[in-house]
Amino acid sequence: MIIYLNGEEHQIEAGTSLTTLVSGLVADPRGVAIERNRMIVMKSQWDQTILADGDQLEFVQFVGGG
Repeated sequence: MIIYLNGEEHQIEAGTSLTTLVSGLVADPRGVAIERNRMIVMKSQWDQTILADGDQLEFVQFVGGG
């Protein structure tokens, strides 16, 4: 199925959860926030959030520095 991640089309398997998607994209998800179809998804809900065809996701990764 097709999802859109930060505006780019990506092919993923049906039944993919946000947790699975994130773990394949970033080494440390602690600084990641996700918006799905214009709604923020709390990290506590990532395991239960199964992606659907056409979902629009925005990933924001926070970077610290000084």
